[in-house]
Amino acid sequence: MHLHRLEKIWLSIGVSMLVIFLIVIGTMAFSMGMTPPSEHHHTIDPTKVTETAPFDKPAMTQIEDMHYEAVLVAYAFGYDPQTLEVPVGSTVDFKVTSSDVVHGFEIVGTNVNMMIEPGEVSHVSHTFDKPGEYLILCNEYCGTGHEFMKTTIVVK
Repeated sequence: MHLHRLEKIWLSIGVSMLVIFLIVIGTMAFSMGMTPPSEHHHTIDPTKVTETAPFDKPAMTQIEDMHYEAVLVAYAFGYDPQTLEVPVGSTVDFKVTSSDVVHGFEIVGTNVNMMIEPGEVSHVSHTFDKPGEYLILCNEYCGTGHEFMKTTIVVK
């Protein structure tokens, strides 16, 4: 196969750009310590969720003034606890895990949205500035009763 001189030039430019790109990405990823965030990453045994603290007693607890921690367990077609209540202006730190399959955790009307995997403990915080009833839905298909999987947060 015979390549024209201009084709050889463009091929060498393309290959050179690819090599430079891979070198830059490799340098950033390995030598500069770029890794995925893992600030709150931890796991538990998904078969022992009901025996592992704090998931053995899922509830909303007050940490300090206007700051709460909500521990929830997602299971087939529901969340435990069923209803949570906080005052307006409160910040809630959510700790959520699943005991069976992959579930979703979306608070309708907010930017809170995460995937709940069995054994993975997922964390997110949100400040509720407006009163009302916030619906938490599963947005990952988890089986035939998926459409019934919900809980609520009442902000007074």
